[in-house]
Amino acid sequence: KVFRTLRNHWKKTTFGVCLLSWGGSWLYGKHCDNLLRRAACQEAQAFGNQPIPSSMPLKKATVFLNPAACKGKARNLFEKNAAPILHLSGLDVTVVKTDYEGQAKKLLELMENTDLIIIAGGDGTVQEVITGLLRRADEAVFSKIPIGFIPLGKNCTLSHTLYPESTNQVQHITNATLAILKGETVPLDVLQIKGEKEQPVFAVTGLRWGSYRDAGVKASKYWYLGPLKTKAAHFFSTFKEWPQKHQAALTYLGPTERPPEEPEEKPTRPPLYVRLYRRLRLYWSSPPKEIPKEVSPEDWEELNLSTIELSIATRNRQLDLMRTEDFMDICIEADTVTKGQFVNRGSQKMDDPHMCPEGSQCIQASRCILQLPEGTEGSFGIDNEEYEAMPVEVKLLPRKLRFFCDPRVRDQMLRAAVQ
Repeated sequence: KVFRTLRNHWKKTTFGVCLLSWGGSWLYGKHCDNLLRRAACQEAQAFGNQPIPSSMPLKKATVFLNPAACKGKARNLFEKNAAPILHLSGLDVTVVKTDYEGQAKKLLELMENTDLIIIAGGDGTVQEVITGLLRRADEAVFSKIPIGFIPLGKNCTLSHTLYPESTNQVQHITNATLAILKGETVPLDVLQIKGEKEQPVFAVTGLRWGSYRDAGVKASKYWYLGPLKTKAAHFFSTFKEWPQKHQAALTYLGPTERPPEEPEEKPTRPPLYVRLYRRLRLYWSSPPKEIPKEVSPEDWEELNLSTIELSIATRNRQLDLMRTEDFMDICIEADTVTKGQFVNRGSQKMDDPHMCPEGSQCIQASRCILQLPEGTEGSFGIDNEEYEAMPVEVKLLPRKLRFFCDPRVRDQMLRAAVQ
């Protein structure tokens, strides 16, 4: 009778089987996520159980959390996946939640001394925190504080450099949080972007200006087209004036030689009698004659460009810990692309915004000045945040900040550099 009933009501049977299958898969996924959280908490508890001397205070970690990231889900993701790990690790955790865009920059001006800075959010949160940090009057001291990044936003470009790829969001967040406890860091370059009047803005990924960026920003308007929304945004963008050319003047300096890295451990202070002897010898010795130094003029190069898109990016995405020169990549894309190429290439740039396609002019520079014609409209994309287009000076700050990374990723970087 059961089989006869199922056969006679095959539509309801099919729907019920699909519903049960989906429900079983959903419950199994939740169970696997709980196992990942439990394993991460057990690993973090091992750090918290380590004894410390009574005279040594607990390490203080300041977390800047953007609850609006990931369409408002960031707070729940942080409290379920990252917060238990941080509290079990034995850190003195202070969570600072931002209420509006730009608040993190103001809070960084008032931040007191801390041992760790943790950014919980997306690319916009990272850009705000490092901008507020490097705008401080004592940025030379605060820039030496190691920074952790917990990827919670929709765009988390930096996570591809610091952590292994993972399709499971819970595993990705727990791996990032555990990497902070393990203590391995890598130095990252920073771009200082300064307009004529505004305060400088700092970026760890780069700057984009052009038609691909403008079309990609509008892709969310075509949400009803599902996976075709990106192609639709670029397709409708071709209905404007074509070809879409952006005129500018670029002046730049070439790469600079990388100086040796300073040792992290400070040298021991010599005894008192040695210091007295050095001061007395310096006092009685005759002042040395100053030898005039020959100042070599900086070799600036000028270039008038016409492009469909210009991007200025750091080398953080292809991080090389052993390279001997410091530079940023400037990609000037040709303005002679067809509409079909524009649509296809625009979809690729959504995954890798700073890709430099064939036929583009690639320049390596340590500093550049971008001059725009009067009346230029449009916007810059600085670490996926929108800023008004204006003449700017972009300066590379090599190895300015240290970010926590997964030890496995650091080992891969070192092996690749040796090979």
